[in-house]
Amino acid sequence: MKGIKHIFVYTLLAALFTAGRAHAQDQQGTRQYDDYFKVTAVPDTTSIRIGEPVKIGITARVVIRSLKGANIKVVFPNLPDSVNHIEVVERTQLDTTGSTPDEKYWKQTLTVTSFDSGRWELPPMKFEVFSVSDGSYDSVFTDPIFIDVNTVAVDTTKAFKPIKPLRTVAWNILDYWPYLLPLLLVVALVVLYFAYWRKRKPKAPPVPAKPLKTPYETAMDQLQQLEKDKPWNTDVKLYYTQLTDVLRHYFEQQFHIAALEQTSAELLQNIKPVTVLNQQRDKLQHILTLADLAKFAKMQPAPHEHEDCLQKAMAVVEWTKRSVTAQTEQSLTGTNQ
Repeated sequence: MKGIKHIFVYTLLAALFTAGRAHAQDQQGTRQYDDYFKVTAVPDTTSIRIGEPVKIGITARVVIRSLKGANIKVVFPNLPDSVNHIEVVERTQLDTTGSTPDEKYWKQTLTVTSFDSGRWELPPMKFEVFSVSDGSYDSVFTDPIFIDVNTVAVDTTKAFKPIKPLRTVAWNILDYWPYLLPLLLVVALVVLYFAYWRKRKPKAPPVPAKPLKTPYETAMDQLQQLEKDKPWNTDVKLYYTQLTDVLRHYFEQQFHIAALEQTSAELLQNIKPVTVLNQQRDKLQHILTLADLAKFAKMQPAPHEHEDCLQKAMAVVEWTKRSVTAQTEQSLTGTNQ
């Protein structure tokens, strides 16, 4: 009976040892898998005064050797310019210094600040890694970062101090000789030029003055230049600002409407008495509304809408030009009769 008990105890110990070893190996394999992609976001400080910068060092590390030669790509988080009272001031370019055939590193520094006092949280940032070869995908989040923004302490128990008067410094001409010497040299050269060289130089025939462009020609030249440059490919907000400025200058010069000082709603209201413009009201409303959304609401219009707005603007200018020309010819005909 005692021998049977010994055999049972030994068998139980052997089973426990085998299970523990398998569990340890499984944990080790899981840990190695979890560690193949690591990201960190470390601020240089978590307590600032209003407007002071905080530099956040962001790093990502991928262990290539554990992925058996997979073609890995890492996508860094794309933070908005403002999030939860925290403003992103600057983003550096990605730095891959330190990468090896076995491990790859990416580094970036974010400079942020805040103009509101309080304790603000920068939410966890999402990093994405995927394999181009087999399409596998994974994502990792950083820990949230809390930044305490403090105001400048003011002792309200003390009285205000009087403003000190300005202190004047005695004037000394020698303090300004680095500026006076070049100025005297320029004056001397100008005097020599008018005294000697200009007398010997034959006068060039006057250049005929170039005819001034009409408001229609100026507006069409600017719109055609926008069509050629396609600025919406690089800066959508700047493109819509330039487009609406061309139309507003044209309305001021051609119809004497103070378009530059008016909002879009005011401009649409004030073109009603101008029949030529009011006939194109739908096109103008579409252009101004889309431009306001792109400039002030940070909306990204579809690619085809950029050229569509440009063509509508050209159509408005072309229509009003034909109408103004017809009215001018009609008035001249009435005058001759």
